[in-house]
Amino acid sequence: MPVLTETPESRSETTTRLFLERESAEGTERAVIEEDLVRLNMPLARDLSRRFRGRGIADDDLEQVAYVGLVKAVKGFKPDRGHEFVSFAVPTIRGEIRRHFRDLGWTVRPPRSIQETQSKISGCESELYQQLGRAPRPSEIAAHLGIDVEQVIDALGATGCFAPASLDAPSLGDDDDTVGQRLGGVDAGFDLAEARATLAPLLAKLSRRERLIVEMRFFRGCTQAEIGKEIGVSQMHVSRLITRLVARMREEITIAA
Repeated sequence: MPVLTETPESRSETTTRLFLERESAEGTERAVIEEDLVRLNMPLARDLSRRFRGRGIADDDLEQVAYVGLVKAVKGFKPDRGHEFVSFAVPTIRGEIRRHFRDLGWTVRPPRSIQETQSKISGCESELYQQLGRAPRPSEIAAHLGIDVEQVIDALGATGCFAPASLDAPSLGDDDDTVGQRLGGVDAGFDLAEARATLAPLLAKLSRRERLIVEMRFFRGCTQAEIGKEIGVSQMHVSRLITRLVARMREEITIAA
C-alpha cells in the first residue's frame, strides 16, 4: 500500500484557507488570522513597491506604504465575491502607493482636476478589480465614477510623472552621451522657411518693378539711390515706394493670418 505524503500549501492556497477561517473568527482570533495574512503576502507588497523605485521617494518608505496598502487589502477583501485575493490586493496596494506619490512625491504638480481624478480612480480601482475579476478599462472606470472617459485617460496618463528626469542622466545609447546631449537644438532655418512660405504668395502679386525694388532693397542690400538709378526715379520717390510696398504687404499678412 503506497505511503501518502502531504504536500505543502502554496501561498495562494494558504491565503484562501486563512480567509475562510477568518469568516467564522471574531475578536483576537480574527486579528491574529489577519496578521498572518499580512505576513504571508508581504512579498507581493514588496514586489509592487519595487516598480515605483527611482521616482524621488526612498525605497524603504515605498515598502512601508505598500504594507499599509496590503493591510487595507486584507481587511477589505471579501472571499464570497469569487475572485482570488491577489486580484484585489494588487490594485489596492498600487493605489495606496500612487496616493502617497500624489500627496508627497510630485516635483511639478499636475492640475488639481487631474489629482482629484487620480484619487477617485485609486478609490474605485480595487473594487472594480474584485467585481470584474480583471483590470478595469478606462471606459468602465469613467462609467463607475460618472465622468468623461477623456478625463480618466488624462489622469492615468499623468500617473508616474512624479519627478523630472535629469538632463545629466546617461542616455540609453551605446555611447556615453547624456540625455541633454541628445536633445535637438533650434534650427535657424525654421524662421527662414516660415518667412519664405509667408512672403512667396505676396511677392507673386507684385508687379515686375515692385519685385525688383524688394529684391534690391531687402535681398541685395542696395541703397535707395542705387534702386532709383536702376528704375529711373529719384531717391525720394524710391523711399515712398518702399514705404507703401511694406505697408501693403504687412496688411495682407495680417489679413491672411
